Amino acid sequence: MPETLNTLSQSSLQDYQDCPRRFELRYLQRLAYPAIEMEPALENEKHQREGEYFHRLVQQHLIGIPAEQVGRLANTENLQRWWSNFQDFGSFKDFRSLHPEITLSAPLGKFRLVAKYDLIAINGDRATIFDWKTYRRRPKNEWLHVRWQTRVYRALLAKAGSHLNSGKSFAPEHIEMVYWFADFPSEPARFPYKADQFKRDWDALTRIADEIAAGSTPWHFPPGQVSLTTSSYPKTDEVSKCGYCPYRSYCNRGVRAGDAADAELETEAEELFDVNFEQIGEIAF
Repeated sequence: MPETLNTLSQSSLQDYQDCPRRFELRYLQRLAYPAIEMEPALENEKHQREGEYFHRLVQQHLIGIPAEQVGRLANTENLQRWWSNFQDFGSFKDFRSLHPEITLSAPLGKFRLVAKYDLIAINGDRATIFDWKTYRRRPKNEWLHVRWQTRVYRALLAKAGSHLNSGKSFAPEHIEMVYWFADFPSEPARFPYKADQFKRDWDALTRIADEIAAGSTPWHFPPGQVSLTTSSYPKTDEVSKCGYCPYRSYCNRGVRAGDAADAELETEAEELFDVNFEQIGEIAF
């Protein structure tokens, strides 16, 4: 296992499941993106920036800045609409405590499993995970249910969230995850949790972490170079996914990017953040 690969996240696990070769290129060889993910590129880049900024607006409001003051910073048509929809979403007054932009971590085999949450809201011994989405299309609940984000976020809160509950772990049955869609404000997706789901999820996470650790001996090439033929990480058989992959040129699977409206759900980017393990909730090795 390379020394630089010491954490796993929902995004890296999703990449590994979708295409092990993409996982290798992104997380082991750490290659720069050689191709755009979707067309039209400038419009999609603007939408991504607005999505990131919307998350910042919500976070600022949740830590106590008045809605009117935050709303003045919504300076694009999308941001104004999303912020207005968020104001109508509902109050968080029923929750005892709110923890926006919080990071949790727990050991997982030879790695740490890390997740950054948009919001964890606590009411008694119950916890609700909120995740804000600015998708242009509302995904199906069935698709969200099997995504690693849904599985990782609930499982990790059950595993490493005791410091949010007076030192007592949250029972899986007391955890729910809610996706709220800024362009579909009346259609949130809700996913409660159960003990048997938690066991299945953590067992699956452990198996995948062990599999990655056993197979992740990276090939060493000069900086900026990559082998197109020698790899122990197979390419996906679902060639349709390659139109949305920034590494497709390395695999000789096309040059043209997929359409943004179709690609968005398949290409949710990993949020980059610096992790200070002294300040986040975790469980001991």
